[in-house]
Amino acid sequence: MSADTNTNDVLISVKDLCKHYNGGKIKALDGITTDIHKGEVVVVIGPSGSGKSTFLRSLNLLERPTGGAIEFKGENITSPQVNINKLRQKMGMVFQHFNLFPHLTIKRNMTLAPMKILGMSEADAEKKCKELLAKVNLSDRLESYPSQLSGGQKQRIAIVRALMMEPEVMLFDEPTSALDPEMVGEVLEVMKSLAENGMTMVCVTHEMGFAREVGTRVIFMDQGKILEENTPEQIFTNPQNERLKAFLNKVL
Repeated sequence: MSADTNTNDVLISVKDLCKHYNGGKIKALDGITTDIHKGEVVVVIGPSGSGKSTFLRSLNLLERPTGGAIEFKGENITSPQVNINKLRQKMGMVFQHFNLFPHLTIKRNMTLAPMKILGMSEADAEKKCKELLAKVNLSDRLESYPSQLSGGQKQRIAIVRALMMEPEVMLFDEPTSALDPEMVGEVLEVMKSLAENGMTMVCVTHEMGFAREVGTRVIFMDQGKILEENTPEQIFTNPQNERLKAFLNKVL
């Protein structure tokens, strides 16, 4: 964890989180406990089927946990009383497969939710949309449709579309795994600049270079448990857990 974090700036607190299927026979999450601090970039790594995506998707209740608690800014969001749609406005989510509306232009894809949900005026939404597109070098795509874009461009649009809602944390679920190798870099650059600007981020990724360079903390998961979490330097140069050592030997 970065040295300047303290207990006052915990954005998300996860306590003994479980997700069981098949009457408890399958434990996708098996007692996860961790805190995510404001401004941290937490990168979650681990083999396929280790529970990484289930953990990430539980943070905004796309997956409903079967046990444990998640607090967002001190509020227990697993409580039935929570307005889940209001909560999700604060948590931007970027998936493997862009989830853009194919029949809408990029401008409409980006401005629809802020106008409808946040009550942003059309002029303000369009202004913000143009500013964000400029940041990801896609100003010329305002009136394009998703089918006219490359995978890397679509994913950059998906990221800035999430930013239109002014989230407090960004959740990334393997955002580069569906991309051609030469497009991966352009998406990671956008994520890197977000991190540099202080955005709190939780990223599930197979990109070890990104984890090493941009992460403030790396979580290694296997079989629904956190087996090790530490700074990227410690995780990659001095791993303690045998399972983590075996995993890194395969992927590095």
